[in-house]
This record gives sequence, structure tokens and C-alpha cells, in this order.
Amino acid sequence: MKKYALAALPLAMLAAYAQAEDPAALDRVIVTAPSAQPTRISELPGTAWVVGAEEIQQQAKAGVPLKEALGKLVPGLDIGSEGRSNNDQNLRGRSMLVMIDGVSLNSTRSLSRQFDSIDPFNIERIEVLSGASALYGGGAGGGIINIITKHGESGPARFTTEIGARSGFMGKDDLDRRIAQSVSGGNDIVAGRLGLAYQQNGAAYGGDGKQIFTDITQTDLQYNRSIDLMGNLDFKLPGSQKLSLTAQYYDSGYDGDYGLYMGKNLSGSVAASKKQPANPNLLQMRDGFDSDRTPKTKRWMAQFNYFAPDVLGGHNLYIQGSARQEQMDFFPFPGSTPGPAAGSTTSAQTGLTKAIPYYGASQQNTNQQGLKAVLTKDWTKRLSFSYGIEASRDHFDANQMLFNYGTALQSGAMQLDSIGQVGRYPNVDTTSLAAFAQGKWQLDDKLSLNFGLRKQRISTKVDDFVPFYEQVLIQSGKLKSADAVPGGSKSYSVLLPNIGAVYKLMPGSQLWANYSEGFDLPDGAKWYGQGNYTASGQLVQGVSVANSALDGIKTRQIELGWRFNRNNWEIQAAPFYAWSDKALGYDKTTLLIQELSQKVRTYGLEGQVAYNFSEHWRLGGNLLAIKSEQQNANGGWGKQAVTSASPSKTGLFIDWNRGNATLRLQGQKIFDLDDASGNKLNGYATADLLGSYKLPVGTLSFGVQNLFNKTYQTLWSQRATIYYGGSAPGSVTPQTVYYQGRGRTYGLSYSVSY
Repeated sequence: MKKYALAALPLAMLAAYAQAEDPAALDRVIVTAPSAQPTRISELPGTAWVVGAEEIQQQAKAGVPLKEALGKLVPGLDIGSEGRSNNDQNLRGRSMLVMIDGVSLNSTRSLSRQFDSIDPFNIERIEVLSGASALYGGGAGGGIINIITKHGESGPARFTTEIGARSGFMGKDDLDRRIAQSVSGGNDIVAGRLGLAYQQNGAAYGGDGKQIFTDITQTDLQYNRSIDLMGNLDFKLPGSQKLSLTAQYYDSGYDGDYGLYMGKNLSGSVAASKKQPANPNLLQMRDGFDSDRTPKTKRWMAQFNYFAPDVLGGHNLYIQGSARQEQMDFFPFPGSTPGPAAGSTTSAQTGLTKAIPYYGASQQNTNQQGLKAVLTKDWTKRLSFSYGIEASRDHFDANQMLFNYGTALQSGAMQLDSIGQVGRYPNVDTTSLAAFAQGKWQLDDKLSLNFGLRKQRISTKVDDFVPFYEQVLIQSGKLKSADAVPGGSKSYSVLLPNIGAVYKLMPGSQLWANYSEGFDLPDGAKWYGQGNYTASGQLVQGVSVANSALDGIKTRQIELGWRFNRNNWEIQAAPFYAWSDKALGYDKTTLLIQELSQKVRTYGLEGQVAYNFSEHWRLGGNLLAIKSEQQNANGGWGKQAVTSASPSKTGLFIDWNRGNATLRLQGQKIFDLDDASGNKLNGYATADLLGSYKLPVGTLSFGVQNLFNKTYQTLWSQRATIYYGGSAPGSVTPQTVYYQGRGRTYGLSYSVSY
């Protein structure tokens, strides 16, 4: 941690500037609190960040995508992939629970597209909390991110129009365009808002002027068209009751005819044999791509929130219900069934004497419903409680479209014609029932204690399943039939406590300490339903619930923190330590998960400092110094794999505003990261310039991303090389998954409210 000492030093030194004057600082109220009631940040025993509407719009209108903006604005959050997926984006090195208006976007199958879910035009603010809480469910080992949507207000109809574009001016197709429109208004009884955002992307180019290869692993956003239609109605009912209804349709998918040409017979990407290695020089982006399945994220979501005061003996009642349906399509990808291992004449998985190649693309579907009821009450002036129940159901299914392999070979993967579909993963149904309670005890005017407990029971049901590779063999005529791996059911029961304390040093300054526990259920779809078979399709041994049930992973986290918000200083810093009793690994050949009985620990420092020099100037910086370690077979500790660990990072920013004009210069440095296996992620540094000017009518916003036109390989691309690249059967050349970061890119937009 020594190399981060200079970057962290200002966090410790700035206390010397504190004076005992009355604060004039802003104490923001957030709804993503441990209890159901909105809570001031100064009362929270944990790190809390609020990315407000102005910050979100400043980034978005200048052309910065949502996940990239959050990685720059939230100290503990990793930098995004610059593609569709947030697969490699963690919070404090751990999984995070992402929500829209308190409704989870996480699901049984970890598809990592939570940020490909909403357009910034429909976002009011984003709240980020460290660690888990009693009120929210699993998947929050690192923390919680709640996206709060815009709502209408009573009064005459109001309209907002926004148009924008961004380009690096590297080619005729290097152009992203967007347009958005909203209408809102209402009366004393009902108010509503309807927002529609449309974006059409073109090509993306790196700092070297070359077009970035299409991401054939987790997919990207080149030649992508997205529509986000979101509406809500807020009702004021008799007796101070409130009812809110929200619905969303989101559709983001590939819309073009450019793809990655892999050379005839895929010779630019896949080696024909040891004597015939691949020639990556053949790889190029080319016109004429045509596939029967292309990347897409499609979501329908609806929810209601009901509030009633003074019920059941003075309680406030909150009820929330939600339903979500998602369809996620992936980019076509080459593969092969497992071949014989070294020293063997047949494959242990398929019983065949050689591997069978295929080309396919998966579609993965989620259907989720949830219901939550919470009661809150101030029992005395110093003691308050929230308690309730929550139930949810999640259904997952997936299929794989297979393409004509001969046509794929001849066209260099540019012409992909469907020849049928097979199952990709077993169907998994997950139900959850939880009871929880969260309390706050104000011991005196300075010290408060927060404590909570969540009791959760999770049940999973896995269907019988013929493994994917056997289905490929059946489809190709190499196998007549195959036994199914039996499914089954398993239940998990977990108790998750949390306790924290806040001490008010002086007005505008607090110390806190917090302990919390979170729970993750590993991805059963990538575990169950696999097996070893004879050449005739007879099951030898399968991975089933009965003989290989997955265990849950509990993460415990401790943090100490300090907030200071007065005399033009805004400081928040917290050292943290998190540990879990198990780890997840991945089989490089099958890309299925492996559950390892090895402890994992993550520790570091997260913080941000900002100083307002005057009403016109603001200077600040943030830091995440983090280390991730995993126990080895000898019981010692070694560096965690770079495919799971998060790199350290630091950022600087300076804001200027005067009258109708604003400017922001922001920079980010990602540090190198290596692991015990010799793998390494190379860090990089980028800078952006953002600004706006208020015209007599409307506002003109502009931005320059990657201001100095830095050429670098994204973190996800470096991880993808480890996942997919190499000389093993089914692997592609590292150049196939080499995705540059976008080069210097200019954004311009105009917005007007009327």
C-alpha cells in the first residue's frame, strides 16, 4: 500500500484546516438508507455517495456513458468496460446490488447488464452505500447502488427536449446521435412524467485512429440503437396516503451491418492445429455482417409503491411490488466440444476422440417478481424501528442458437445462418422469503447506534438438463441421444446482522464504525447440469443438486470512517476490511464457475476530498487504494486473480462556474494489478473536459473525452484475454479480444425546458 501513500496523504492532512465555526454545509437526504425512511447522510454509519442530477447530466450531455461516469464519480466503483456489460465492475472489489427506485436489477444468473438498463435522461440521482443492510437482499457484498428516477410535479405541463451527438471524427460512421423528450405535470391529486430517450451509435475508434474491434465476448455498443420509455404517476390519496406507479420499456440492441472479419476458416482467430497457428493480421472490421442473432438487452419493468401514515398503532406503512422481464442476447462466438486431454484418447466429458467445432450465440431470459412490506415507528424520541417482510421469485432459462458452421468458416464469421437452437443452461427457479428489522438508538446528542438483522431463506429448483456439449453433438448428428443430468432443489437459510455507530464530533463532522454481513448465491446455471459421458451418450457422472450442491458465500465487512462538511471542505474517507469463507473460480475451457473452499479478503481505503475556493472554483480528488487476497492450498495468502480483483485508482477534478458558463476538468489514473499466476492488468490514465453554457433559450453542453487521445487497452479486454485467449482448444487469439479504449471523442448537446 506504500505506493498510494502520497495520494492518500491529503485525506489525513485536511483535518488541520477544520475550524469550530457553524457549518453551512449541505446535509443531503437519501432514500437508500438502512431503514425504509429517508435518512440524512450525517446519520449513516457507513460511506455514502450521492451523484446528483447536475453531475449526472453534466457527464451525460457531454457524451460520457453512464457506467463510465459512475466509475469516475464514485470512488469505490471500478471503471466500466466501455461496452454493454459491467462484468468487470465491482464496488470495493466485491459484488454490488444495483436497483432502480429500490427494485433489484440483480438476478439468479449474473449477466452484468444492470447499467444497460436506463438512459441518464430519466435519472434524477444515484445513491451509493457501502456494504449490505437488513432492508436489502443478497448480492450486496460490496454495497448498494440505487438509481432514482425522475418524477413529475403538480402544475401545468412542462416539457424538456434534448438533442446531442458525439464523434471522434475518425470516419464517416464515427457518430453517435441521441434525442430525448419528456412531458410532466399534474394537479393536487395526481402528477406524472413520461420520458422517451433514443440513441443511435455508430463506430468507435481508438487513440491510434483504428476502429475498435467488436466485442464478441460480452458485446459492446457500436452500431447500437437504444430506446428507453419510462413513465410514472404519483397519487396523493386521502389521509396523507401516497401511491406511485412506474413502468419502463427498455430496448438496446445491435443495429448495423459491420462485424469482425476473422479470416476464411476463422484463420485470423482460431488455430487450425499446432502446425497451423492463427494469423491475427487477417482480423478486421468489415461491412457485410449478417447474423440471425445479434446482441440485445430488452426489458419490461413495472412497480408500485404505497405509503400510509399512522396505521397499526402509529406506524408508517410502506409496500412495494415489482415485476421485471428481461431478454439478453449475446454476440455469436466460436467454440468446440471438449477434446481429449493430454495423455488420453477420448474426451472425459463427451467420450469422443476429437473435438467438434460449432458457432453459436446465447439468449438468456429472466422473469422476476417481488413484494416487500415495511413498518416504521418512532417508539420514543430516541428509539426507532423498521421491520418487515420481503418475498421474490426469479425464473431463468437460456438457449443457444447454432449457426451453419460451413457458412461461418467460408465467410470469416460474417454470415451466420441459424440451423436450430439447443438449451444453453438448465432452467433455474429461485424463491426468497426474508424477515428483517433495523433500529436506531440515539444514546445522546452526539452518539447514535444503528443495528439490524435479516433472516433470509432462499430455495433453488434446477430442472433436469442434457449438457450443452451433448446437445451440440446431437444437433450435429454425432450423437443420437444423451442422458439428462438430474435437477433438484436446495434451500439456504442465512442470518445477516449489522451494527454501526455514528459519533458527531462537531456540527458538520462525524466519525462512524460499521459491521455488516451480505450473502451471495453463486450462479447455479453455470454450475449444475454438466457431466461426463460415454461416446454413446450415457451419463458417467453429473454435477447435480444431489451430489454437488452449491454453497452460498457470506461476506463480512468492517469499516471506520470520517465525514467533514464545513468551511468549504467536503471530505469523506473510510478504511475497510471485508472477508468471505469461499471463492469463485472459472474453468478456462468451459467458462463455467468453480466454487473454491478458500477464504478471500479485501481491504483498503476509499475517500474523496473537495474544497470550494470560492463560489466559482472547486477542486477535489478521490481515491480507492485496495488489495484483494485469496488463501492458497497451504493456508497462506496470495494475490487474488486479476479476473476477480479490482485495481486501485485515483482521480482529480476542478470545477469552474461563472454566470451562465461551467467547465470541469477531470482525470483518472488506474494502477497496475498483478496476481499469483503471473497475470497482469496494465493501468492507464485519461482526462476529460466538460462544459456548458446557458443560452437565452436552453443550454448548450459540450465535452471532450480522452482529452489527450491516450491509446490503451480496456480492463475488460485485458481480462477477456485471460478468459478467452490462448492456445487451449476453443481459445481465440489475444488479438481477437483486444479492445482499445475510445480515443479523443467530442460531445455536443442542446437541451431546453419549457
